[in-house]
Order: sequence, then C-alpha cells, then structure tokens
Amino acid sequence: MKIKLLILLQSSFLLICLLSCKKEENKIYFEGGTAPQLTASTANVTLEPGQEANTVIVLKWTNPDYKFTTGISSQDVSYALEMDTLGANFASSKKVTTVISKDLTKSYTVGELNGILGNSMVLQLDPRRNYTIQMRVISSIGSAVKLASNVISFTTKPFAPPPKVTPPASGKLYITGSATAGNWMGTGDPELVSQKFTKVSTTLYQITVALIGGQSYTFVPVYGDWGNKYSIAIKNDPNEVNGGNFQVGGEDILAPATSGNYKITVDFQLGKFTVVKQ
Repeated sequence: MKIKLLILLQSSFLLICLLSCKKEENKIYFEGGTAPQLTASTANVTLEPGQEANTVIVLKWTNPDYKFTTGISSQDVSYALEMDTLGANFASSKKVTTVISKDLTKSYTVGELNGILGNSMVLQLDPRRNYTIQMRVISSIGSAVKLASNVISFTTKPFAPPPKVTPPASGKLYITGSATAGNWMGTGDPELVSQKFTKVSTTLYQITVALIGGQSYTFVPVYGDWGNKYSIAIKNDPNEVNGGNFQVGGEDILAPATSGNYKITVDFQLGKFTVVKQ
C-alpha cells in the first residue's frame, strides 16, 4: 500500500513539473522593433485665412514591426503624434498630443492646424509671428513597448482665427447681478460706470470689482438692455465660480463663496472667462 502511495505521489509531482514547464514555454517575450521614421510633405507651412479647407501638410511614418517570440505582432499599434514649439523638447504643458490608431499617416488642413496653433487653450501662439514647430510620433502596444521616432520641424505663421464667441457690437461690456453693488440692472437704467469692463482689445475685457459671496451675476454689452447677454450654460454652476466657458445668452453665474474684490477677465477669442481674488 505504501509503495502504491509513493508511486502515486511521484506521478503527481512529475505531472506538476510537466505543467509548469509547459506554462513557462507559453510565455511571450518582446524581442524588439524599429523606431518609426517620420516624414512631412513640407518644411514650410503657409496658413492663410480663406483657405481653411485646404490640406496644408501630410505626415507619414513607418510601421515599427514589433517582434515577439511568436513572430511579428498582429496586435493593433497605436501612435501618439506630438507637437510642440522649438526648444520645448516635448516637455511643455502646452504640448499637443493626437492619438491615432493603426494608421500610418495624418493630414492637417489650414483650419485644423491654425486652430491648434492659435485659437485653443493649448499652444496659443501669437498670430502673424514666425514659429518653428517640432513633431514626433511614439508607437505603442497597450501602455508599454514604446518607440519614439525621429523629430521633424516645420516653420509657420498662424493667423488670428474667428473668436469662439462673437464680441459685443457695442464695444462695451458690463457686469450686473445680485453679486454686485448695483444689484440687477433694470430695463432702461443708465450706464453704471463702476461696473463697466476695461476693453483691453477687441476680444478681451477686464474688470476688478467687489463681489458678494454666493450671489449671482451675468455680463451685458449694453447696460439697461436685456436684449442680449453673455453667460454660462448651467445656472449657478458651482464648477464655474472661478471661471470657465461662456456663450451668448445662457444662465446666471455663481460668485465665489467668499466676498471680496475679484479680477474678472472675459476672453471672446477663446470663449473663456476667469475670476481671480485680489
């Protein structure tokens, strides 16, 4: 009986060893790949208003040909196309990253590229100034096995795109509401100069004003006229007490909880406003 038990134990141990070896043999290991080679159709990009629909640059890169112990990978490869200004070394907070699945090419129209360079919260380059833009592509499978391409450059000069929100035709902007000393304006009320913004440019307005914590306000282009206003999408949205997106029309804006002086900046070019305690 003891001999049979011993033989059974030995057989079980042998089976475990064989299964372990088989499991070890089935592991897949990365054996390497070739960094993508990135090329561009031009090194001088011309951006002009009125040509927004035209293709201005075409980027292409090679397949990295990832190899594993099972052969060349059949998995889908993803590519991160990175764009930054010369000298930033793809480390700036405004770097633009476009994720592309499978494809080995990316085209930009005049409007698309100019929007990235100028009218966004990303690069925000000054219009009509020359820049050198650098690009590279990083291939990956999942979150690992990343390979970075060579870096290419092109020169360009963005133009000022249309503002995201149409600026006031009056050339003026006012704040009104229960959060202000003047409270809500009445129809036909005369101009309240203390609540008038300073016009910094055709698309940028600023004011430093006392706000009553937890109350509401909005912006109007003509004081005493409710025919037009600028405000936010959701009434008294607590997520926008320090600023956010605004639009033509909209709902009341909630002031910060703490009363005090605040600098409010309204940027029609970007469609953004900010509220900063002074």
